[in-house]
Amino acid sequence: MQPLDSAEEAAIRVLLIEDDERLAQLTARYLGLHQVIVHIEADGRSGLAEALRTRYDVVLLDLMLPGLDGLAVCRELRMRCDVPVIMLTARGDETDRVLGLEIGADDYLGKPFSSRELLARVRALVRRARGRAGPNHRPLQVGRLSLDPGALRAAIDDVTLPLTSYEFSLLYALAERAGRVLSREQLLDLVHGSAEEAFDRSIDVHISRLRRKIGDDPRRPRLLLTVRGAGYMLAEGGPA
Repeated sequence: MQPLDSAEEAAIRVLLIEDDERLAQLTARYLGLHQVIVHIEADGRSGLAEALRTRYDVVLLDLMLPGLDGLAVCRELRMRCDVPVIMLTARGDETDRVLGLEIGADDYLGKPFSSRELLARVRALVRRARGRAGPNHRPLQVGRLSLDPGALRAAIDDVTLPLTSYEFSLLYALAERAGRVLSREQLLDLVHGSAEEAFDRSIDVHISRLRRKIGDDPRRPRLLLTVRGAGYMLAEGGPA
């Protein structure tokens, strides 16, 4: 595992909401060896309260929790704060993964998961959330759409869009290349996703959420266009 770069020098604080005590302790121990401070909560209600009480860089959220399940916790978090969320799901349970993404999770990881991959995904989310999603940090203007990666702010006509860090990175990647078609694999590479995401089409869920948030008609999109068999494209003129 590569050491932290300068963009990750500040300590990373993670809230792990997981009722499997052994898994939680093993995960916390591994992340702790890589300069990640982990706080553990064992049920949904206490985890939600802690996430709202204390500022964390990332919330790792198990799907199956006592008290309040992971989907309910994620839905409540998205209504009240913008902390990045990685949903931990049973491998192969595609319906729950898609549902988690639709209600606001930034990423998901199937169980059993690789600790190295989990660390990489945590770091990627932290880079995006801290405004260091890639090598180019310049503000962009595409028609009425403006993007400021330093503030992680997207706006149309100066009205801020409620995007997660993952959605912002995805929109920024499309805006940098407005008028060009990008495949799912290209988009995932640009926002540091995984090949598994490209395979099960979770990128489509993120695009669908982006369309809703920018006011694009999902049946007849005019801004985020689907090019059948090729990928996605942001219209060159931006929002009309």
